[in-house]
Amino acid sequence: MGRKPKAFRISRKIGTYRTERRLILIAIAALLAFAAWIWLQGHPEHNPMAPLDLRDPIGMATAPKLALLKQDVAECRAVLARSNVAYAVLPEAGEGACARPDRTQLTEFPLVPNQPAVTCPVAAALELWRAKSVSPAAREILGSDIARIEHLGAFNCRRMRGSGSNGWSQHATANAIDIAAFVLADGRRVSVLDDWDGGDRGDEKSQFLRAVRDDACGVYATVLSPDFNAAHADHFHFDQSPRWSGVCR
Repeated sequence: MGRKPKAFRISRKIGTYRTERRLILIAIAALLAFAAWIWLQGHPEHNPMAPLDLRDPIGMATAPKLALLKQDVAECRAVLARSNVAYAVLPEAGEGACARPDRTQLTEFPLVPNQPAVTCPVAAALELWRAKSVSPAAREILGSDIARIEHLGAFNCRRMRGSGSNGWSQHATANAIDIAAFVLADGRRVSVLDDWDGGDRGDEKSQFLRAVRDDACGVYATVLSPDFNAAHADHFHFDQSPRWSGVCR
């Protein structure tokens, strides 16, 4: 048989080149995927497949994992146990719109005047917020550790804004908590009411309050502060509404 036409030989070389290039690209993609997998093993906060541990840094996968806990109380409590967070499960209570089948109590959390029962997703977010935002911000901005966090309550069987024509508040099922102030280890008190806009010595205190408010928006579905309206002039409202995306005001 004679030699193939030159055009045929060129076409075959081009085809071989394209095949080799495709194989090289596949190999590079495989190496990149393997490198990404190895990296994710060391960064569970960014790994959507890694079990949530509240002791890990906050990463790209943290908020979606927290959101998924809203539909899985058993997994939420497994997260608390995995993260070495002390908690108690209290008996179910209430009925109708104010039924509380999930009553989770953080038994060693520095809340005062008491340790209210909340839903597990609220408890998980509260611990993450304390450990990854409140405590570091207190040390960095105010130069002291946090001793206590004052709250105004979690459960209140009522509708939003107290009106019978509105939907039920997240407080009706203790799926919310209101935070009023922070007491530092050195005795200073940082109050949302007194220090949000400065107060007598409020520059650092106001900076701290805004920092922890902003960070809460990454772990709660709803965060309302004095910037929202006058009803929140003395506290932060945090809740874990079933919505996926958050409200941060």
